Amino acid sequence: MNLRKAVFYILAGLLGGCVPSLHPLYTDTDTVFDEKIIGSWQDADSVWKFEKAADANSYDLTVITDGKEGRFIAHLVRLNDTLFFDLYPGHAEINASDFYKAHLLGAHSFLKVEQIEPNLALRMMDPENFEKLVESEPEIIKHEVVEKRIILTASTPELQKFVLKYQNDPNVFAQPSNMTKVFDDSNEPNLAEPNLVSAEK
Repeated sequence: MNLRKAVFYILAGLLGGCVPSLHPLYTDTDTVFDEKIIGSWQDADSVWKFEKAADANSYDLTVITDGKEGRFIAHLVRLNDTLFFDLYPGHAEINASDFYKAHLLGAHSFLKVEQIEPNLALRMMDPENFEKLVESEPEIIKHEVVEKRIILTASTPELQKFVLKYQNDPNVFAQPSNMTKVFDDSNEPNLAEPNLVSAEK
């Protein structure tokens, strides 16, 4: 396996079921911040905990699934009147040497924000349907196929045009996952939601 292919293979593994991208969805002028997102949100499968990051225009996001944590830097991106999340791996949690970690590269993934209140409704890019779309329209957006996995290689302006054009296409963004806020603004546990307390321990 050559170096270029190896890099793409690593990227594909980092984001699991998402559609990874080499480039972000935002520029410095596209990011916004909404205090209402801060807190913990829960659906049937996971808990997403948003905290304000040192960078005023981003969030520290911890995703807890099956008792395992993943940490991301999350940027809320406004394109025209539509909101998206750009997620990027925030902290290396691999028990390995620094030399090994230096060979790992992160990738971006995108979600459409359908609503913030009263529930947080997010639509992830659907890798299976997206793969079928790309097979039928190979020129729809710049990409590489590595080990049967699509990696987006389009530039940020190209990505922005794409997500705006296909934001309501079910072949690109899956059905929304509705998440209920289970912590209040003080980040104290809401005892009416015991499942979250046990998930966070």
